[in-house]
Amino acid sequence: MANTTDEQASGQADTAAPITLEDVHALCDRYRNWGRWGPDDELGTVNFIDEECVKAAAALVKQGKTISCGLPYDGDGPQNGWGGRVNPLHFMLQDGGDIAINAQAHLARLRYTDDAIYMPLQCGTQWDALAHVFYDDKMYNGFGPEYVSSTGATKNAIQVLKDKVVGRGILLDIPRFRGVEWLEPGEGISDVELAACAEAEGIEVRRGDIVLVRTGHITKVRSDGEWGTYSAGDAPGLALSASHFLCGNEVAAVATDTWGMEVRPNELTDIFQPLHVVLLVSAGMLIGEIFDLDPLAADCAEDGVYEFMFVGPPLAFTAAVGSPLNPMVIK
Repeated sequence: MANTTDEQASGQADTAAPITLEDVHALCDRYRNWGRWGPDDELGTVNFIDEECVKAAAALVKQGKTISCGLPYDGDGPQNGWGGRVNPLHFMLQDGGDIAINAQAHLARLRYTDDAIYMPLQCGTQWDALAHVFYDDKMYNGFGPEYVSSTGATKNAIQVLKDKVVGRGILLDIPRFRGVEWLEPGEGISDVELAACAEAEGIEVRRGDIVLVRTGHITKVRSDGEWGTYSAGDAPGLALSASHFLCGNEVAAVATDTWGMEVRPNELTDIFQPLHVVLLVSAGMLIGEIFDLDPLAADCAEDGVYEFMFVGPPLAFTAAVGSPLNPMVIK
């Protein structure tokens, strides 16, 4: 799949001018959804997924094919300890040794194994809850930091989405659109390029869509044979202008194959992760990170189908500000 102009291929055509703090604030004002669904709303743009969206997504299932977009949760994951995030630690509570030494003799004939996991909830494939990011001491819908204590979040926590995030998904495969294996760290993806990629794939973006954007960053990790600086390092990702595409089309959620969704280094130094401020805080848009989009991309390239039913509710960890998941594509 090839794009039509060098300007589109760069993904930077509309980001040549330096981004300022005022630009970010203007985007926040333009796309702020506070109060749109009432003063107590905690769903944000997931409100766009209505019953008709779900029924339309189910109608996309033609082949009965299922594809996971999740990485394994194990000690070989991308985390390096930054911010206290480590890879999952797996412990056996009861194992074959307990059976062998007859430690379960108090049970009548049956024997069993059991295990446990310690993991930061955002160490692998995950959703950011709307309580994850604050700007000027406010999270989505104007709730303050008093709503997130040492016991968790009482507003915008992840469990409110436990029966949500099912609908039409689309894949925007940017490396394939550019004709490269992967995007390099620091390469941004603009609204213009997102729209051009969708057009090239024959996709019409619709209200309530879950948009998966592949940068190829995990492809590069696999080629390198190591995670390197994947976690918290420089990365390809969405440019600030991508907010025009995402918010303008009223999508419900966006997810990428990078650790932080947006381009790193950021386009300005005045705000860390400025697109999070626009999307998560102001628009209330669900953000997914560390999705493994390579198997899906290969399948879409083979059959030419870039739309599908997407099933990706979070685990219902009460009061949590993020959640792991095994996102599923059904075609």
